Amino acid sequence: MNEPERPVAQSAVGRGAAPTPQTGRNTFGARNHRAAPRVRLVDVAREAGLSKTTISAALNGTGRMSDEARAHARDTAWRMGYRPNVTARLLRAGHTRLIGIAVREYIAEPWVYLELPYFTQLAHAGARAALDHGHALVLLPNHAPREEWTDLPLDAVCVIDPMIDDPLVDHLLSAGTPVVTDRRVEGRRGGYWVETDYGTAVREVLDHLAEQGARDIALVAAGSDTRYTRNALLAQADWSVRRGIRTRVETVSAPGHAPTLEVVGRLLGDAGERPDAMIVLTEVSPLLVLDAARRLGCRVPDDLLVVSASEDGVAAHTDPAVTTLSMQPALIAEAGIHLLVEVLDLGITESRGVEVPTRLDIRASSLRAR
Repeated sequence: MNEPERPVAQSAVGRGAAPTPQTGRNTFGARNHRAAPRVRLVDVAREAGLSKTTISAALNGTGRMSDEARAHARDTAWRMGYRPNVTARLLRAGHTRLIGIAVREYIAEPWVYLELPYFTQLAHAGARAALDHGHALVLLPNHAPREEWTDLPLDAVCVIDPMIDDPLVDHLLSAGTPVVTDRRVEGRRGGYWVETDYGTAVREVLDHLAEQGARDIALVAAGSDTRYTRNALLAQADWSVRRGIRTRVETVSAPGHAPTLEVVGRLLGDAGERPDAMIVLTEVSPLLVLDAARRLGCRVPDDLLVVSASEDGVAAHTDPAVTTLSMQPALIAEAGIHLLVEVLDLGITESRGVEVPTRLDIRASSLRAR
């Protein structure tokens, strides 16, 4: 007589549930397979009928052998699934081919800088440029203890928009880690720089608005003390004195859309004190800036001329299309990675840098009808 079939216990569904012994599956249904044994160099040598030394030389592109022998060794290794331990080999050579990148503006608290198009484009272009030269880009948080930075196995670090008093650059250079950042490191051993002439860019925008009849221009700027913010505000103050046109500055205390829109709302909330032009130097969606102006009964460009320092492609498709000042982050990233690759791969050690041009795309939001 057959014994009744026992019910199979149901596996728990939830975070961290263990695989059930009846099915050998985890909570997401994937089978637990025993990992295949790693193919060793000696296994490839035995299969190819060559010595281990010959196989190693063939895979590394060294040694003296015929083209046929080298191709045979490589084909055998590939067919068998042999992959050299690249990490171990690089560590033995004293480098990892890893380049770190982090944004150091607003370092008091963690924030997600990849939410903003400027930093997204910067990171994407940097990763692509690094990979083209056999390096990998490692995204680092904006906020971390000093020891975590200097202990990471990185060949070099890109430090984006550091605060004037941020000690991280000094710590990295003292540890012998090459750094690409702003011009503060010019002339220092291991220091390389990429900058835009932000002061000239701001003067270009102010000249454009003045040509359109603006006589009371507000700048929305970051409340952080970085070189680019300092250069922008120095240029604004000098321009205002020389041209005799009123400019005023409102600062944003934190990164992200909400803090910037709060400042925009404060500027436009009092109809009697509204500026007739506004330059938003912090990264925010141009569409949100237009929406904030409309909600406060302010027509763009009739009542208010608007220029946004933004890399958001939506600016060209809003109504009206928004004039943008671009820092060209892809060019900045490519220039920075190129400097570091020359240091890491070619051994060039002299401190030097690159200045990347800005781009002003004039659209309807800053053009007043004649």
